[in-house]
Amino acid sequence: MARSINPARVDFVTLRLFCAVAQSGSITKGAEACHLALSAASRRLSDFEGTTGSKLLERSAQGIALTPAGHVAMQHAMRLFQGFEQFSSELGDYASGVRGHVRLWANMSALTEFLPAALATFLERHPDIRVEVEEQLSGDIVRALVDGLADVGVFAENTPAYGLDIAPFQTDELVVLCARQHPLARLKRVDFKTCLAYEFVGLNRSSSLLELTSRAAEQAGIPMRLRVQVRSFDAMCHMIAAGLGIGVVPLAACSAQVSVLELKVVRLKDPWAVRRLMMATKTGERLSAAAGLLVGHLAGLSEADKGAARPSRRRAAGA
Repeated sequence: MARSINPARVDFVTLRLFCAVAQSGSITKGAEACHLALSAASRRLSDFEGTTGSKLLERSAQGIALTPAGHVAMQHAMRLFQGFEQFSSELGDYASGVRGHVRLWANMSALTEFLPAALATFLERHPDIRVEVEEQLSGDIVRALVDGLADVGVFAENTPAYGLDIAPFQTDELVVLCARQHPLARLKRVDFKTCLAYEFVGLNRSSSLLELTSRAAEQAGIPMRLRVQVRSFDAMCHMIAAGLGIGVVPLAACSAQVSVLELKVVRLKDPWAVRRLMMATKTGERLSAAAGLLVGHLAGLSEADKGAARPSRRRAAGA
């Protein structure tokens, strides 16, 4: 049976000291950072290890290093600090007259294409609500929702999303971008298999878009040759314009760059090129009034765009 740790025996001063020692590799430096005497710091660390029942720090002539158990403790300690800072920030908002706080995590496509205008109208209607927006990869958004770090998430479909209630949000069209002198530039439409004859500019690893195109290449039986990987659609457009490869991007996300950089848009024939974005919250989690208002606002925009009734929520076994 796993040993249970008494939370009353773990305080924030000790956790902050532990993190400072781990980050600096020195008990002396960690004690100084936390304004503690060296002897008091050493005693706190020993008591902390005794409380957890695990050796967390490896001491040697080269300094202090984390043990495997120490790495786990470090991750949880940082998460606790993040939660406490969020707690402090949100209560501070109420004290200053801001009566609602929503944490919205969304992928790059949603933030570039749909959310700026949607958030502008929402905040105009609800000026007493603060929306904290973070751009993250789809998989990280799901984990944040499950862990309670985000209230509302928007991510690409087909992202595994166990434990979440999801609903369709918006639809975007993926197209191929290429420089005007590229062989594909003379085409209006192309299948992705034909594109695999050329080198690609792609997003960083773990992005849902890269996973989608890589899976399509695997199904076609042709390896996808990634020449350059970047972190944004803007950077992708510049790399493509420089002739470093072609790229698959959401059309609306790069429409402004197409004319400026003289890029050519070639539409994809493949069915997966029409992609849905999903909105999600944690299953069984009661939303705050502010988060509920935001979800209703975003769902209303989705309903208006589709000209249909608002989709009912469903429990996801996978988005």
